[in-house]
Amino acid sequence: MKEMLQESLFEDTNTSTPLADRMRPETLDDYAGQAHLVGEGKILRKMIDHDEVQSMIFWGPPGVGKTTLARIIAKSTQANFITFSAVTSGIKEIKTVMAQAEESRRMGTKTILFVDEIHRFNKAQQDAFLPYVEKGSIILIGATTENPSFEINSALLSRCKVFVLNALSTEELVKLLKKAIEDPRGYGDWQIDIDEELLTLIANYANGDARNALNTLEMAIIHGEGNGKSTRITKETIQQILTNKSLLYDKNGEEHYNLISALHKSMRNSDADAAVYWLARMLEAGEDPLYVARRVVRFASEDIGMADSRALEVAVAAYQACQFLGMPECNVHLTHAVVFCSLAPKSNALEVAYLSAAEDAKTMLDEPVPLQIRNAPTSLMKDLGYGEGYIYAHDTKEKVSAMQCLPDSLKDKKYYLPTEQGVEKRVKERKEAIEAWKEAQRKKKD
Repeated sequence: MKEMLQESLFEDTNTSTPLADRMRPETLDDYAGQAHLVGEGKILRKMIDHDEVQSMIFWGPPGVGKTTLARIIAKSTQANFITFSAVTSGIKEIKTVMAQAEESRRMGTKTILFVDEIHRFNKAQQDAFLPYVEKGSIILIGATTENPSFEINSALLSRCKVFVLNALSTEELVKLLKKAIEDPRGYGDWQIDIDEELLTLIANYANGDARNALNTLEMAIIHGEGNGKSTRITKETIQQILTNKSLLYDKNGEEHYNLISALHKSMRNSDADAAVYWLARMLEAGEDPLYVARRVVRFASEDIGMADSRALEVAVAAYQACQFLGMPECNVHLTHAVVFCSLAPKSNALEVAYLSAAEDAKTMLDEPVPLQIRNAPTSLMKDLGYGEGYIYAHDTKEKVSAMQCLPDSLKDKKYYLPTEQGVEKRVKERKEAIEAWKEAQRKKKD
């Protein structure tokens, strides 16, 4: 009987609603984070306080308060507020809502249209908003986790102010968790025993996501040690819940390119520690190891090249190891390649050589292949001079000849300019010696 009474008391509380929803702020003073936007005297704060809201896009990672901020605006402004889902709404629904907004405008009432996950709208759906935003029928507030530059039509984007919302800091999340424990909307009428160290642990694992942090706290309280409204949360309980850190990563989105850029630039800057960290960030978030391996293979020639040709061998071997083994075993092979490439001497001479040659190939006239290096498989070709003057390098004492291989208009052009980094210093000396010998031979003929 006692157990049944405890269950009914538990159900009578507001805990049937998720903690993250119960703790959703209703005013800017209650809002966590984003002080650069909603702090005293900041631009968005002024717009809301003065009821001068214009069309805008909230861009930021999950759980940082984009939807909450839109709801606060709804309560603070003298306007109709309509919530729209980019997942479930089509052009028909858009036009219906736009017609209602236009009618309200004629009656002197503004309409704020909030579109969650606006990046999911296709071009036609986004275009449907455009005329109504232009003539002021609606004030559009869109929320997106994707870079608006890539996901929002340029015409629509140009009519919206973009506000970047940042991931919450550990300190902000800890403060939010403490408030959830103390606030009557959360667990204010409970006896919760939890060390601040564990709150910090939850905050770190939430990775800047307030919703994630609150959900984790709620689960820890539900599974804590105790009865009824008295519970003690241990480190073991938290560790069981936090089996995998929530890593912000989208294989097809901006963060994908941000992380591979961070890996590439860390290797280029010979920072092995940073390179290994960015590698781990990608792999632990589920990135395809072969994608990373392909980029490392490219790096080996683009940024190291002849300064240490072994880099290409190591990178290709790592790629093959990824094919043989897959994750998680191949993570050490990628680490091997990334560290090798990070610490190898650097030269981009091969990349520069190709880009320079490619520019000439694209912009200059199609230069004919010099006759002396053309094949002459038929008698007609021989009669036309194909192959005439060709010197087989292996027949010479030096294993090289002074024969011209570039077209006349480019005969003195230098594409590959080796550096003095690593082994490429010897390559440079070899190339200069060959060129000096060829020049001497040509002068003898003259």
